Amino acid sequence: MKFLVKTQRDMEAVAGNYIKEILPDAKVWIAPMGYTGLVLVETDDSKAEEKLLEVPEVERVIPVLKEVPADLEAIAGTAEAIAPLISENETFAVKTKRRGKHNFSSIDVNRVLGARVRELTGADVNLSWPDKVVHVEIIGDKAYVSVLPGEEFRKYTPDKIDARKLFSKLTVVQMPYWGDYKACRKFGEKIGRAAQAFEVKELIIAPKEKMDAFELMEFLRGVKVGQESRYRVQKDAYPWKVEKVPVSLWDLYQVVRDKRRNKRLLIITDPKGPTLAEVKEKLARDMHYAREIVVFIGSREGIPRGLFRFADYVVDLAPYMTFATEHGIPATLVSLWGIYEEFLRKGEE
Repeated sequence: MKFLVKTQRDMEAVAGNYIKEILPDAKVWIAPMGYTGLVLVETDDSKAEEKLLEVPEVERVIPVLKEVPADLEAIAGTAEAIAPLISENETFAVKTKRRGKHNFSSIDVNRVLGARVRELTGADVNLSWPDKVVHVEIIGDKAYVSVLPGEEFRKYTPDKIDARKLFSKLTVVQMPYWGDYKACRKFGEKIGRAAQAFEVKELIIAPKEKMDAFELMEFLRGVKVGQESRYRVQKDAYPWKVEKVPVSLWDLYQVVRDKRRNKRLLIITDPKGPTLAEVKEKLARDMHYAREIVVFIGSREGIPRGLFRFADYVVDLAPYMTFATEHGIPATLVSLWGIYEEFLRKGEE
């Protein structure tokens, strides 16, 4: 039996040496064809898969059903061996990872092999939530074909509530960082990256008073750089279309005046307020019915106390702790999502 073992890049040699120790009779190829993060293992040990998973450097173990030349017809020919593992009542998808130069693409493999498997099994193709995944790993002149449970490939499953339900109506009002130019730029990058990561409705940079224009300029430049870097990652990683979070500049006190409207919920995080646990049920319900949720986050110093009177909630996220400026957005939004998800799940019961 052959197994394709995946590791972090450049950890394949470490994993391979441990594999040789736990499976002394196995044939082990570390970084086959020079491709890092891979180890090929051939062994007759019936408990090989369990033993391989005992190695911490091993991330995935893929049992190989068929090994064929890296040729489109040869790969399609493996469908006869795969078909008995997929019933007519199941759905499937074909996923291909190709390494090396070939006269066909990964999409060609998915199309040709998928059509053949569907013809033999009568099963439907489901690219989002398949019951089974026909997994093809092409390494140079060889192709390794496996059938794996669909759960192994699911990041986004129907039982998980989409966090964007909350964040798409959440506006972050962030006081800018001031001081040394380099520090302004650094903190701006982290804040821009965080706001984009959560795909919030809007990021409002809101000074509370007159400040140095060049310090603000460096901070805003950092916000733009951070946003762009995260946006590029999201475009490549997400199966849905990602938009850049709108960023605007506004006086803090005017933000409060404008946002105090019907169906808007204003939240300030500050140690002077009750803990999240004390207000979570009412807060979660109010967030659910609000048209817009406006969260105010300080920087170097907190939100001015005079604004507390105009907030719907002043909440202490972590008693006896003060978050660093760059942690304000992630800490606040993750905390709010936690109580909101709990509220939604209770509604499903």
